[in-house]
Amino acid sequence: MAKTPVIAIVDDDEGVRTSLASLVRSLGYEAHAYASGAEFLRQSPGNDPTCMIADIQMPVITGDELQAQLVASGRRFPIIFMTAFPSELVRQRVMAAGAHCFLGKPSSGDEIIRCLEEALAGQAQQ
Repeated sequence: MAKTPVIAIVDDDEGVRTSLASLVRSLGYEAHAYASGAEFLRQSPGNDPTCMIADIQMPVITGDELQAQLVASGRRFPIIFMTAFPSELVRQRVMAAGAHCFLGKPSSGDEIIRCLEEALAGQAQQ
C-alpha cells in the first residue's frame, strides 16, 4: 500500500495555513502546518515531507532562507513558494535553487493543486 504523501505548509499567517491544510487534506494528502521556518527546521530530517508549500515573506527565516538551509543540509524535496509580494529577482533565485513553483497570493485552488500534483508526480518518478 502506497504511503500517503505528507505536505508541509510553512506560513506565518494562520488563516493561510488553515486554508492550505484544508485544501491539501481534501485531496487525500496529509498536511503538517508550521508557523515559521524555524519551527519546521526543529523537526528531525528523517521526517521530511513529500513536498512543501512555503511563504516567502516570514519573520526570522524567510522562505528563500529556509530553502537555502534545507539545500545546504542535503534535505531535498519539492517546494512550492507563495508570496503576496512576488518579484522577478526572488522568483529567479528560488527557482534556480530548485523550487518547483512560484505563485503570487492569492492563488486559485486550481493553481495550487496543479503545482502540487506536478511536484508529487515528479517525486514518484524518483
